[in-house]
Amino acid sequence: MISLTTYGTVTYVTVGFMSVTSVDMGFAGSPVRPRLRGWLHAGALPVTTIAGFVLVALGPTLQARVAAAVYAAASGLLFGVSAAYHRGVLGPRATEVLRRIDHANIYLIIAGTYTPFALLALDGAARAAVLGTVWTGAVAGVLFRVLWIDAPRMLYTGLYLALGWTAVFVLPQLLEGAGVVAVALVAVGGVLYSVGGVVYGVRRPDPSPRWFGYHEVFHALTLAAYAAQYAAVSIVVYSAT
Repeated sequence: MISLTTYGTVTYVTVGFMSVTSVDMGFAGSPVRPRLRGWLHAGALPVTTIAGFVLVALGPTLQARVAAAVYAAASGLLFGVSAAYHRGVLGPRATEVLRRIDHANIYLIIAGTYTPFALLALDGAARAAVLGTVWTGAVAGVLFRVLWIDAPRMLYTGLYLALGWTAVFVLPQLLEGAGVVAVALVAVGGVLYSVGGVVYGVRRPDPSPRWFGYHEVFHALTLAAYAAQYAAVSIVVYSAT
């Protein structure tokens, strides 16, 4: 499943089970910027950082701790850059740098979320195929978006699609290795991300344009989605043997 909604310079992408957001705050024509814009991700940063440390510290095996560390690093980068991008008062050059990193984070969080499942729930050829696919795609995607930020949409959408659907090819093994609950939680996260995309696309509900607008509702839904997928990753990490 893939949906791509663009408004102004904001893109929301839902790809398969792994769903992410990329937000460009360059709204030259936006008359109102809610005062709470960006605070959800700014507040999420310390929480997700601590949660990441806990995940790594409590991993029962070295492999589990490595997988958790990769996921935690990708998560911290996602929320840290988003918080700086939304809340920071920066010059044009710094803003452009953050914009490129923010877009590149799409690929990193997809690969980072896949990593614990691949390392801990898969083995053999399936593990190698998933890790090779998502990380090759992530590196290519990062270079692509950093070096060519205004690339045609169809080019980078194809990479999102390929990365997001990687799980389909190993779904039976994933269900066997991770369990129904973990896979279901990942799917719930995908649904929440999708609902967030709809909210962003239609700009409704917009409860308080001055304080907490539709974009903040969108961010709240993405945080709920992240929480669901964090729970799924936790199950896989803590079950490692």
